[in-house]
Amino acid sequence: MKAKQVLDALEQYAPLPLQDSFDNAGLQIGLTEEQEVAGALLCLDVTEAIIDEAECKGCNLIIAHHPLLFHGLKSITGKNYVERCVVKAIKKGIGIYAAHTNLDNAQGGVNYRIAEKIGLSNLSFLETKQFDVPAGAGVIGELPEAEEEVHFLNRLKVMFGSKCVRHNTLNGRKIRRVALCGGAGGFLLADAIARGADAFLTGEMRYHDYFGHDDELLIAEMGHYESEQYTIDIFAEVLQKHFPELKIEKTSLNTNPIFYL
Repeated sequence: MKAKQVLDALEQYAPLPLQDSFDNAGLQIGLTEEQEVAGALLCLDVTEAIIDEAECKGCNLIIAHHPLLFHGLKSITGKNYVERCVVKAIKKGIGIYAAHTNLDNAQGGVNYRIAEKIGLSNLSFLETKQFDVPAGAGVIGELPEAEEEVHFLNRLKVMFGSKCVRHNTLNGRKIRRVALCGGAGGFLLADAIARGADAFLTGEMRYHDYFGHDDELLIAEMGHYESEQYTIDIFAEVLQKHFPELKIEKTSLNTNPIFYL
């Protein structure tokens, strides 16, 4: 399987023009278009251990959600994990590709997958973006029936494997209309309020953003890694649909750098 074929399939699902201006999605290291893909390792983050895993499993392509390279490198001396990953990937002949905010903003992307896991229906983008295809930031939808706040939060904690779900004041509201954004989604809080959401769910948001909203909606954070872990499933489904014969491996490593005591 040629690298170009694999990457074209991913970009058909989540076109690169959908990425936000700050982002750096796409092919980052290695693999010319005509090179053969021996196998693809799917992950959320690229680390040195992930590159070792790819080599061990016979994969010469890593497909990640978070880009390894966000900013330009002025030197590659191995002084940090990003530079060490670059050196290791090149030495081992392993390509690295990232689908980040383009996958966030795509219809059926990260936020749609979170909504599906929670059981939301009647989905629409929380903030529509102007592209040639349907795209937007965040998702809003409805639960089959209203839930108590504590039940809703406990269900999220179990479903996403969160060690801790942070939230604002509980005031006995019923949760039916839910807005969400995987990762760092605090920028969409005002949109969630404007759309009449009972709850706004995201991976992480800033301390000061919590103030002044206790009477408006429930705010909940389940963890950045936890909210985006299902991107790996999206990658797998896209590739299996187009290339059933391609060797596809989901990482066995948890790359979440945050721990709770």
